[in-house]
Amino acid sequence: MADGVETTAYLVNESRARKPELSRDPYAESWIPERERAAVHELWAGFASTVYEHDDLVVSLRCRAVLDALAETLAAHPDAVLLTCGAGFASYPWLFPFTDVVEVDLPDMIAAKASRASALTRRGVLPERSVSYVAADLTDPEQRGSVACTTKEIAAGRPVIYLAEGFVFYLPLDDCRATVALGDDIPQLKRTIVTYWEADNPVLERQRVWFRERGIPDDAAYLSRADLTKLLGDSITFSTVDDLQRRYLGSVEIEETNELVPEHVAVADR
Repeated sequence: MADGVETTAYLVNESRARKPELSRDPYAESWIPERERAAVHELWAGFASTVYEHDDLVVSLRCRAVLDALAETLAAHPDAVLLTCGAGFASYPWLFPFTDVVEVDLPDMIAAKASRASALTRRGVLPERSVSYVAADLTDPEQRGSVACTTKEIAAGRPVIYLAEGFVFYLPLDDCRATVALGDDIPQLKRTIVTYWEADNPVLERQRVWFRERGIPDDAAYLSRADLTKLLGDSITFSTVDDLQRRYLGSVEIEETNELVPEHVAVADR
């Protein structure tokens, strides 16, 4: 552990760092403390041999899709404020010139993220950014409401982009749906970006076993396109992992059905 954060929290950073030309995240490895990198490499190798060996592909595709969705929104709304929930050690606030960012995660994670971001900024690795770190449990309706209120106050009438990446499927289903729709309470919301699982598959079955062996909750919530349309409205686009491969690689190199974590990306405008 480093700064109270389990080594597993850095797996997605390792995945993004392994495909920098695809993920377009030059800071991915920097988030992993130097003293933890050997352990993270070893853990990633074990995950690859036990669960699936293509997490670098799936996570990097996801990152790239989010980057493009953010860039598109910022082109139309240069003063937009980013609300990002549960994305762990993600680099989005530093990959774009956001004037303000609200970053939300569980207390240990948000404290570790704030500490690491501060250290990397002092060292000149990350550019200066105005990031408000908010500790919140998004399974608590009152805390979800507080996140929306805080974001409205910080945005002060400016447009808001809401990103929920890589975590809503770990919430109880009702909380998953409520978290996806959290932006409903932010009048100036312009775009919601959500990554989600639509259905179970053999890779997720193996991942649940891997999680249980490490004492990590393995519950899962699945959302259909109909669910997301009901929550976010009709102005929505969906991308499967196969769709993202076609977009960024030119073809489907590895089929999603039985070989990949089926993490899809939904982008909804309001």
